[in-house]
Amino acid sequence: MSNKEIMLKLVLLGSPATGKTSLINRYVQHSFEEDYNSTLGVNIVVKEMILEERDTLVKLIFWDIAGQEKYDLSRQMFFQGCVGGLFVYDITRPSTLHDIEKKWLPDLRKHGNEKAPYLLIGNKSDLEEMRAISTKEGEEFSNRLNSIEFMETSAKSGENVEKAFKNLLFHIIS
Repeated sequence: MSNKEIMLKLVLLGSPATGKTSLINRYVQHSFEEDYNSTLGVNIVVKEMILEERDTLVKLIFWDIAGQEKYDLSRQMFFQGCVGGLFVYDITRPSTLHDIEKKWLPDLRKHGNEKAPYLLIGNKSDLEEMRAISTKEGEEFSNRLNSIEFMETSAKSGENVEKAFKNLLFHIIS
């Protein structure tokens, strides 16, 4: 049993169909669903883990916030208490990268904790033959947004998924 316990609320933000829910499912349940079902409003998922080096039980509460415009007004309340986030874009759809700068980052800063650290995630790296955004473009965009880190992931294969979540977590609690 851990001596300390902390609870952290994290948000995943990005346009519809970028793989936010799939990333959470891969990280929490180690699974991937081929069928796409869009998130309605918000999907809340909890993962508990023990950080042995700190003798701490960490409860991660992921708020997977729907990307559709019809949820713009109700989405604002979901940001309260957020301590960090993952901005997710689809490497095959350039508009999803630009939406982060135009919509998702301003939303986090306006409605949530403007100092919350965040990672930029280029998801669907398994679709290399359909790639429309280079890794270099993602890195440059990440630097421009002052992201704490940039990473390409694949919810399908699991590539870098665990690493992305853990890097954000360690940045928050260090």
